[in-house]
Amino acid sequence: MSLTDVYQRLVRADRDDQSRDEQREVAANGTRQILAQALQATGDQVVNAKTVLPWLFASLGVPGGLTGLLVPIRESGSMLPQAALTPWVERTRRRRYLWVLGAAGQALGAAGMALAAAALDGLPAGIVILAALAVFALSRALTSLAGKDVLGRTVPKGERGQINGVTTVLSGAVAITLGLGIRLLGGTDVNATVLVWLLAVAAAFWALAGLVYLGVREPDEEPATPEETAGWAGRAVALLRDDRTFRRFVTARTLLLVSALSPPFVVALAAAAGGGGLSGLGPFVIAQGVASLIGGKWFGRLADRSSRDLMTWGAGAASLLIGAFLLLLRIPSMPSAWWLYPLTYLLLALTHTAVRVARKTYVVDMAEGDERTEYVAVANTAMGVLLLVAGAVSGGLALLGAEIALVFLGLLGLLGVVVSRRLPEVSRR
Repeated sequence: MSLTDVYQRLVRADRDDQSRDEQREVAANGTRQILAQALQATGDQVVNAKTVLPWLFASLGVPGGLTGLLVPIRESGSMLPQAALTPWVERTRRRRYLWVLGAAGQALGAAGMALAAAALDGLPAGIVILAALAVFALSRALTSLAGKDVLGRTVPKGERGQINGVTTVLSGAVAITLGLGIRLLGGTDVNATVLVWLLAVAAAFWALAGLVYLGVREPDEEPATPEETAGWAGRAVALLRDDRTFRRFVTARTLLLVSALSPPFVVALAAAAGGGGLSGLGPFVIAQGVASLIGGKWFGRLADRSSRDLMTWGAGAASLLIGAFLLLLRIPSMPSAWWLYPLTYLLLALTHTAVRVARKTYVVDMAEGDERTEYVAVANTAMGVLLLVAGAVSGGLALLGAEIALVFLGLLGLLGVVVSRRLPEVSRR
């Protein structure tokens, strides 16, 4: 079976307008990107600021205050620098090399976390791991920016969402395996030694991903000149100010944070309810993996049909799910029901998978060339700021109770439905 046959089994599309040579080239580039992104996604299941790293901190005796910095550093660190990195990307002819550089930085960050966890504990371990996580997140900003641009250059519309979806499915299978392995190797108490080895393996996966990505072949396009890329900050502000559609997309994406920020509060409520095994790492990692495995490829195809509609339905489903969860908690016997928390986490992770695949596909499809690079960069930089704000507000409300924070996030999601619905259609259909 040829590489083209393998790719066309994974990714369905109307290829009547492609010659055999073009089909082979797309298949080669698409397969390499699927494999590289799958390796990266595998590493992501280990360097996970919502599940694995908090348990690592607990096993090392890191103060709880530092645990609260994990998600902001991981998420905002990978978004905030992207507008500043845009001129560099646009001046680079072969942008796959920037992705490879970012993969190397992520391998370095994961290796640094492993070394810190093996040699230190307590406050020093927490500080060094956070510093390594910052290196990791900054490197991720580069792969995120360059990767979407390379995808748009080498794979036509109608196939990009499916590539994201296939990658998500593969990462889901890895997450399930990882969660089961942690439960078997670590028992009810996940120890630091197991996680150190997992971090080391994750670092090796990023190094391998970089090697695979080197094989991607981009079209020969003239890079931008230094004069054309000057004044990135002013252009970023102008883009948000003048491009109404883009501004609406950024607003919608902010409101879609309901699916990203709500799962940790479900975990907190499970721990408060004394769920025994539910306070361990394995069940939540497995739930995340099941969501990716079930939804990845399916949502990828739906995103290629209409990424706008998938964003809209994902936000609405997350808000309704939060409402149902909070209502169930009002029933006297339900807070002690062991199945309620992992099931809710699973369904929220499933909606987040839909939203994540949809927004990635939408921003790639809404522009071409260097305009796409700017859209991705400015959207992610704006999101880095807005994520800190939304995280601070929801975190502050959580001081009054995790339920209050979930109500706030559920209302955000309902607003997201309204705004997402008003976005223009950009998919191939």
